[in-house]
Amino acid sequence: MNLRRCWRAGALAWALTKCMVRLGWIRRQGPLTPVARSLWLQSASRGVLSSLGIRWSAQGAVPSHGLVVSNHLSYLDILIYSAAMPCVFVSKIEVSRWPYFGVAARAGGTIFIDRSSRASAGAVAAEMLQRLKLAVPVLLFPEGTSTDGSDVLRFHPSLFEPAVQTGAPVTAAAVRYVIEGDVPESELCWFGEDPFLPHLWKTLGTPGFSARVVFGAPATYDSRREAARLSHSEVREMRGLVAASGERPIALHTVP
Repeated sequence: MNLRRCWRAGALAWALTKCMVRLGWIRRQGPLTPVARSLWLQSASRGVLSSLGIRWSAQGAVPSHGLVVSNHLSYLDILIYSAAMPCVFVSKIEVSRWPYFGVAARAGGTIFIDRSSRASAGAVAAEMLQRLKLAVPVLLFPEGTSTDGSDVLRFHPSLFEPAVQTGAPVTAAAVRYVIEGDVPESELCWFGEDPFLPHLWKTLGTPGFSARVVFGAPATYDSRREAARLSHSEVREMRGLVAASGERPIALHTVP
């Protein structure tokens, strides 16, 4: 059995336990606001990444509010983005049922969407309208699914509407993973019908890897379709620039 995998599994279990204990202590101090939930999730994500030895870096001005839209490669994206900034995620309803991670997602204030229900999309848009008024960003993966990273799928425009209605800035962002030994990024990507737990077990055995997030400049839009189209182009461009640079994150940090 892979010793790296076993060590990381133990470290992950311990980190998650500490996160839940801290959450229980915070809850005893009073009701959790959405901002408090996002700050807890940021602390928890940083703790998990540190315990697993996963390095990450952020380039560009980290958004403090508005809508952030990104490509989507893996459940690891959630850890990376929440470590980089306190934020509220929009995620598929299935995440709420994952062991441990589902509990953390609910505690972190995630907005869940049932992609099989039209009514769910309306409810999520209404919730986003409220969250966009807060001093933390709302993070959306507009591809509607995760991919192998070979391209960025079309961005669905519907959930850009709350940002257009409120005049909230939209920030495009791109995430990329680098694995030691020139292992393809797709080895970390979780997509298609791959079950969650077996893929997590595989990820825990992956050689040293790091993540890099690039944030673009915020922009406001008059049309959700324009917002989706231009953000998609920017994310594709940033993915290409990150790949071409060949740079690897070397330390755990964020950009002020």
